[in-house]
Amino acid sequence: MNTPMKSLIIAAALAVALTACNKAETPAKVDSDVAAAKPDAAKGVAEARNAAASANNTASAAVTAESKDMSATNAQGVYDVSVAKAEGAHKVAIQKCEALSGAAQKACKSQADAALDTAKADAKAVLAQTQPK
Repeated sequence: MNTPMKSLIIAAALAVALTACNKAETPAKVDSDVAAAKPDAAKGVAEARNAAASANNTASAAVTAESKDMSATNAQGVYDVSVAKAEGAHKVAIQKCEALSGAAQKACKSQADAALDTAKADAKAVLAQTQPK
């Protein structure tokens, strides 16, 4: 056989093969394929929903934990600032007491100490109330 004839035969065979690939299926076959594909599609959707719900639950738990950590940090900061203010006020009050003498000075210092103790107790109570459970 000559080369042009071989090429023609190969081209014809290829054309027949390609047209066979695009042949429409029967309605019964299509219905059967569609019926088989529907459960797979529904299963895929259900799996995707479950995965999304699981991811949302995990993210929600992480946000809750972070929120608790942030609240605890904030509460501790408020406590620290309150105690620092009370200690500063105590130092100023003690220095003012130095202008007095004798019993008046002693009473002034006792009053300043009591005010410091009260402020620290108040700050501790607020801290205990604001700590996340």
